[in-house]
Amino acid sequence: MTLLRSPPSFLINAFTPYLFPPKYPFHFSLRHRKCFPSQFPLSFLASSPTSFVANAAATLIDEQPLSSRFHISRGYPMPFGATLRDGGVNFAIYSANATSATLCLIILSDLHHNRVTEHIPLDPYINKTGDVWHVLLKGDFKDMLYGYKLDGKFLPEEGHYYDSSRILLDPYAKAVISRGEFGALGPDSNCWPQMAGMVPSSDDEFDWEGDLPLKYPQKDLIIYEMHVRGFTKHESSRTEFPGTYLGVVEKLDHLKELGVNCIELMPCHEFNELEYFSYNSSLGDYKYSSAGVRNCGRDGINEIKFLIKEAHKRGMEVVMDVVFNHTAEGNEKGPIISFRGIDNSIYYMLAPKGEFYNYSGCGNTFNCNHPIVRQFIVDCLRYWVTEMHVDGFRFDLASILTRCSSLWDRVNVFGASIDAEELETGTPLSSPPLIDLISNDPILRRVKLIAEAWDTGGLYQVGTFPHWGIWSEWNGKYRDTVRQFIKGTDGFAGKFAECLCGSPNLYQGGGRKPWNSINFICAHDGFTLADLVTYNNKHNLPNGENNNDGENHNNSWNCGQEGEFANASVKKLRKRQMRNFFLSLMVSQGVPLIYMGDEYGHTKGGNNNTYCHDNYLNYFRWDKKEESSSDLFRFCQLMTKFRKECESLGLEDFPTSERLQWHGHFPGTPDWSKTSRFVSFTLMDLAKGEIYVAFNTSHLPVTISLPERPGYRWEPLVDTSKPSPWDFLAADLPHRDFAVQQYTQFLDANLYPMLSYSSIILLLTPDPNP
Repeated sequence: MTLLRSPPSFLINAFTPYLFPPKYPFHFSLRHRKCFPSQFPLSFLASSPTSFVANAAATLIDEQPLSSRFHISRGYPMPFGATLRDGGVNFAIYSANATSATLCLIILSDLHHNRVTEHIPLDPYINKTGDVWHVLLKGDFKDMLYGYKLDGKFLPEEGHYYDSSRILLDPYAKAVISRGEFGALGPDSNCWPQMAGMVPSSDDEFDWEGDLPLKYPQKDLIIYEMHVRGFTKHESSRTEFPGTYLGVVEKLDHLKELGVNCIELMPCHEFNELEYFSYNSSLGDYKYSSAGVRNCGRDGINEIKFLIKEAHKRGMEVVMDVVFNHTAEGNEKGPIISFRGIDNSIYYMLAPKGEFYNYSGCGNTFNCNHPIVRQFIVDCLRYWVTEMHVDGFRFDLASILTRCSSLWDRVNVFGASIDAEELETGTPLSSPPLIDLISNDPILRRVKLIAEAWDTGGLYQVGTFPHWGIWSEWNGKYRDTVRQFIKGTDGFAGKFAECLCGSPNLYQGGGRKPWNSINFICAHDGFTLADLVTYNNKHNLPNGENNNDGENHNNSWNCGQEGEFANASVKKLRKRQMRNFFLSLMVSQGVPLIYMGDEYGHTKGGNNNTYCHDNYLNYFRWDKKEESSSDLFRFCQLMTKFRKECESLGLEDFPTSERLQWHGHFPGTPDWSKTSRFVSFTLMDLAKGEIYVAFNTSHLPVTISLPERPGYRWEPLVDTSKPSPWDFLAADLPHRDFAVQQYTQFLDANLYPMLSYSSIILLLTPDPNP
C-alpha cells in the first residue's frame, strides 16, 4: 500500500528538503496510476502521464554575461554538484550525450523575472573530463543560484530531449528555489516558474549540539507516519508556524505522549505544488519551511535539521520516505526540468524507440540500476544520513529498484559479460546492483531500510524482496489479513495467527526476523482507521475523477450502516472495532506503524485517495484529538505503553512453543478451521509474567475457558467491548478494584465472557485465596 495516487510531485531531487509544501500534500497519486495490489505509496516526486507539455516550463531571457564577477578556471570532475573547493565553488554535472554545456548563474531577484544573471560557457576541451562537465569559479556568490543549459540532439525516438533554451536543475542541488510564496503563479500565470539550485557557502553552518544517532534496535520501534504540512496546518493546532517543520517541533510532545519512538516523514523533497493548478486552484501561503526563500534555501535546510535534532532529543528517530521510482517529468508529453534535459536515455527506462516504461504509474520509471543512476541514489541517501542526521529510509514502490535498467547486460552493470545473457528492460533481478550497493555501503547498511515491496507494473515482492538480511518491508499481507479477520471474514484464523507471530511464513525461510515486517492496518493511502469501520465503499467524488480513482478493494466494513450518520449501536460497534484493530497491531510481533490521526479516529469522509486536498480532509484535527483524549486516544496511548513494557511483544526472533501456546474456546484446543472466528494465545513475558490474549470476531458472544494455573488467577486488563475508561483497566484508574470485582464470578470458575467483535488481554496474577 502506498501513497501516491496522483502526486503533485516534483522532480526526484532527493537531496532537496521540502522548502515549499505541496499544494496537494497527501495521497499523491496519478489519476492513471491504478491501485496495485491495493493502494500505493506516496511517490512525492511523481508526475502524471498527463503532465503539462514540455514547452509549458519557463524559458529564461538570455542576457550578456558579466564576466567581471568571477574568476573562471578548469575545475574538477568530482564530486558531482556544486561544492566548496580551493577558495571557490566547483560545479560538475554528468551528461554523456550533451554536445555543449553552459553554467547559468541567477541572482534571486532575476529568478523571479525569468532572467539569467550570467552565462558561463564550458569549453569541451578544457571543462570536460570523460562525460563530466565542470568548472571552478571564485567570486561573490551572495544570493546566487545556478542551473545549466545543455545542447545536443532532440530526437525522442532515440531517447534524447536536449533543448538549449531550457535552464535545467542540477540533480545534486542541495536546495531548489522557485516561487517564494507557496502556490503563487509565475510570470504570465505560469504554473511552472523557473527553478534553480542553491550555491553552497562557507557560512552554511548548523549547531547540532552534539546530536548522535539513537540507534534503536528495530524490534523496539513504534513508527508514526506523518505528513509535515497536514500535521499542524489546521487552525486548531495553534502553532506559530502551521504546516511547517517548526510547527511539527511544537507538537512533538504529542508523539511522545502517544508512545511513538520513530517518525516516518512522508516525502519532504521539492516538487511543484501547482502541477494540477487547472484541476484544483485552492492556494495557500505556508511553506514547509517558514523561512521560504530566505538565504537562498539555507534557512529552510536548517529548519528540517532543527526538527530532526529536536525529535532525537525526545527519543524519536526520523525515517524519510523517499521516491526514487519516477520523477515529475512524466512521459514524452511532460516538461523538461532536469533529468530529461541532462541525459534522458541514462536516467529513464526507455523502450527501443524512446517510449517511457511506466512501472510507477506516473508516466516514467527511473533507471535505477544504471551505474550513474544508482550512484546518484546512493549519494542522495548518504547526504541525508551524514548531513541531515536521518535514521533511515522508507522506499516508495521499491520493487522498481529491483528491475533491470535499459540496455541491461553484464558489461554495463558489472564490467564483465556472460554468454547469452541479456534481459529485457524492467525484468526483476534476484541481486539488483542498486540494492546490493545500498546493502553493503559502509554508511547506509547500518540505518533502517524499509521497502514498499511492490510497484504498479504488477511486481509484488512482499516476503521476497532482495534483502541482504537487513531490509524490512511494509507488510501489505499483514494489513489485508488483519482487516479480513477483525471484520469477521471466514477462513483467516490461521493467517491471522501468522500475523501475530511476525509473519514467519513470509520472513523466517529467508533468514529474516519478525522486525523485518513493518505491520500496518492503515497508512497514507486508503481508508483511515475510522473510515475502515464506517464505509463499505470509497466516496471519492470530491477528487473530480467521477469516483474512478482510488482502491476499490478495501476490506472494510461499515458495521451495519454506510457513513458517519448511524444509530448508537452501530457507532458503539465501530469504536469497538477500532480498538480491536489497534490492539491487534500492538500485540503482533514485528514493528507497528500508526498512521497520523488514527489515534483519535480521523475521518476523510470515506475518501481513500485524498491526494488533491489541501484542506481539513488531510489536516490533523487537534480539536478532535482533545475530544478523544479520554476515549480512543487514551486507549491507544495505554496500548503502546503496554507493548513497550512487555519484553515478549518485540522479540528478536519468532516465538516458539516454549513461550507461546494457542487456545480456542477451551485451553490448548485452537480452531484453525475455515469457519473459525476465534483466536487466542498465552505468551510468557519476563516483565509481565504470563499474558492471555483473545479475539472473538464472530457476531455471537462466547464464554471461554481459561488455562488452569494453580496458585494463580487471571485478571482483566483490556476488554474492547467495554466503554472508556473501562476498556483498559490502568493501574491508576479510579475504582479499578471495583471494576475487576465485576468479573469475579467468572474468573473464580476460570471463565471469561466475550461479546461479539471484541478482544481481551488478561494478566496472570498470584491468587490471594488459593
